Amino acid sequence: MDLIIAWLVTAVSLFLIAQLSQFTGVEIEDFKKALISSAVFGLLNLLVRPVLGLFTLPLTVVFSSFIITLLLNMAIFGLAAWLVRGFYLRRGIWSALIGALALSFINSILYEVLANVGI
Repeated sequence: MDLIIAWLVTAVSLFLIAQLSQFTGVEIEDFKKALISSAVFGLLNLLVRPVLGLFTLPLTVVFSSFIITLLLNMAIFGLAAWLVRGFYLRRGIWSALIGALALSFINSILYEVLANVGI
């Protein structure tokens, strides 16, 4: 059940980010594409993120782990947009940066709301 909730929360977050496309540069055609993008995003986090994390481990020692985590999130966000037709980053790396930050922020808010409701 937790996996389904995480999938839906991420899909809603992505769809909300796309509704703010004037500011974010992130566009998703419809909620169905947001659901697909959310699933791809989850798979990439499961499969690709550990590999990227291993390669960036030496950089984590030198730089702030926040910066490395942000770069990893941007890479996963951009890769998901590249893989899913109907999910676009209109401003390239800037959209990936804003989208990754917005996704973290909106997901946090939605999870807090769900926790307060008891879900």
